[in-house]
Amino acid sequence: MAGLDGLRAVAVVLVIVYHVEPDAVPGGAVAVDVFFTLSGFVITRLLVAEYARTGRIGLRSFYRRRWLRLGPALLVVCAVTALLSVAFPLPLFDGAWTAAALAAASVVNLVRAGEPGPYSDLTAALGHTWSLGVEEQFYLVWPLLLLVLLRRTGARTVLGWVAVLCVLPVLWRTVLWDPTAAHRIYNGPDTRVDQLLVGALLALVLARLRADDPRRALVRRWAGRLCWPALALLGLIAWQVPITGVSAWNPVWYTVGFLAAAVLTAGVVAAMELRPRSWPSRLLSASAPAWVGRNLSYGMYLWHYPVIRLLHDLGVEGGRLLPAGFAVTVAAALASYLLVERPLLRRDRLRGRGPKPVVAVDPPARDPGGQVPVGPSPSPAGHGQHRTSRPGDRPPPKPCPARLDG
Repeated sequence: MAGLDGLRAVAVVLVIVYHVEPDAVPGGAVAVDVFFTLSGFVITRLLVAEYARTGRIGLRSFYRRRWLRLGPALLVVCAVTALLSVAFPLPLFDGAWTAAALAAASVVNLVRAGEPGPYSDLTAALGHTWSLGVEEQFYLVWPLLLLVLLRRTGARTVLGWVAVLCVLPVLWRTVLWDPTAAHRIYNGPDTRVDQLLVGALLALVLARLRADDPRRALVRRWAGRLCWPALALLGLIAWQVPITGVSAWNPVWYTVGFLAAAVLTAGVVAAMELRPRSWPSRLLSASAPAWVGRNLSYGMYLWHYPVIRLLHDLGVEGGRLLPAGFAVTVAAALASYLLVERPLLRRDRLRGRGPKPVVAVDPPARDPGGQVPVGPSPSPAGHGQHRTSRPGDRPPPKPCPARLDG
C-alpha cells in the first residue's frame, strides 16, 4: 500500500525536524503515535490473512520475520554508537555501551518509564529507541492473544474484545495520571498499547467486511470524507500542541490524547486502504515518498538521533544542523538498507520460496449463520481478484475452513 508507505515517510521526517527544531513543531512527537497505529494495522492485517489462509498463525515464522526486519539494523546502530564512544570522547557518548545494550534488548522504554524526573544519561545516546521497545513488546504478546481470540470466539466477540482493550489503557492512564507519572505513561507498553490496538481493530473490521457488504461502502464513504480533516488535525497537533517536556505534561493529552491521535491515524489509514484514488492517497502514494517510506523510514528513524547528537557535539549548530543531519541520516539509512536490511530479507524470501499450487478462488459464501469467512483484505479498489481455472489445471484444494467467526 503505497499510501501507507508515504505516510511513514512524512512521519519520519516530522520526527527528525522535531528532534532538531522542537520549537518549530512542538507536537512533532505525534508522528510516533502515527507509527504505532500503522504498525498495529499492518501486523494484524498479515496475521489475520495468514489465519484465514492456513487456519493457524506461525508464531515462529512471525517472530523470525520481525527480528530480521528490525533486529539486525538496530544491532548495527547499537554497535556503531558504542564504538563511537571510544572514538569520540563527547558528552553524548558517555555510557553509550550501556545505552546500546538496553536498546539491543528493547527495554529502553522500561528504563525511561521508571524515571520520574529528567531522563538520566543511562539511555541518552539511543533514547529514541523507546518506541521500538513498545512495538517489540506488543509483537511478543499480540499474536498469541489474537490467535486465542480467533480460535475460541466468534467474529463479533473478537471485535468486541479488541474494542474493549482499546479503551482500557485510557482508564489506566487516568488512574496513573500525575505530573510525576508522565514518563511512566509516555513510555509504558501498557499505557501506549491502545494506539497499536486501534490499528489492529481497523484491520479486523476491514477483514470482516466483504467487498459487497454495504457497511464496507459506508466505511469507505466516511473514510473519504474524514481523511483531510484527520490529516489537518494531526498536522495542527504537531504544529501547536506540545507533548513532551514538563510544560507539556497535561492530563488531557496524557489520558485521552493518545487514543484520539490513534483514531485520527486510523481514519487516514482507512482512506488509504479503501479510497486509493482520493487526493490524499495519490499524494502519499507518489513514487518518491512511497519508496522512502517503504525502504528507508526505519533506517532513518534508527540513525537520525545519534547522527544529530554527534553533529551537534562536533560543532554543527544553528541553521546548518537540520540539513546536515538530514543528509547524513539519509546516507546512513540507505547504507543500512543496501548492506543490512535488504540482503537479509531477500535471503529469507528465497529460503521460504517454493513451488506454489495453482488455486482457483471463488467468492466467499456465507455460512448458515450469515457469517463471512475472513481473508486478506480486498484490493485497494475494493474488488477481489479471482482467477478462473483453465482446462488441464489441477483441481483446486478445498478452501481452508478458517473463519473469523470460528
